[in-house]
Amino acid sequence: MAAKASSVIMPIVSKMYCSPSQVVLVVRRRPHVVNGGGFVVTDCTQKVVFRVDGCGILGKDGEVVLRDAEGDSLLLIRRKEGIVEALNINKHWKGYAFNYEGSQKKVFTLKEPNSYLMKNNPIKISTQPRGCGTQWDFQTKGSFHDRTCSIVDSAGNIIAEIGIRKDVEEMMTGSRDLYHVIVKPGIDQAFVFGVIAVLDYIYDGSTRC
Repeated sequence: MAAKASSVIMPIVSKMYCSPSQVVLVVRRRPHVVNGGGFVVTDCTQKVVFRVDGCGILGKDGEVVLRDAEGDSLLLIRRKEGIVEALNINKHWKGYAFNYEGSQKKVFTLKEPNSYLMKNNPIKISTQPRGCGTQWDFQTKGSFHDRTCSIVDSAGNIIAEIGIRKDVEEMMTGSRDLYHVIVKPGIDQAFVFGVIAVLDYIYDGSTRC
């Protein structure tokens, strides 16, 4: 069963970011004074895999960009604005991937609960067009603020887990600047970190001004 599960590839941004085996990546937040904030994602050899730039670099509130190791844009993620959106119980973020011609294609929508709602409420993510209703493809569980969080699919399967290693926790009590993300086999890592970029922004992370 394990071998069969690892062969299932779920590309959302690109299949090149889907590994047939489980991957553990490390997130290190950049201070606001260094390159305007954001965070860097590295593998077990400390090689950079992704970079995320927030509004300190981009100069735009409610916008983050996920880049590959070379600095090329993979996802442009924006929070929808407007009067109708302000009255909505949920704020919507939309993630757009870039094709080889530089055109944008929407790949996911994330619903951010208003600030008066509980922080640990699940956040819903859709990866395909949907009409009115409550359908969703993925959701968060746990507390991203405390770095004890997972992303699950609509069947309840964990696709990614976010946590702080015990050794890091002991050295950096109360710090959320360094944590790891376990991405399950076949799951699009670029999509996972696109979602994490929005979570970082929502919970006053380094991507937010």
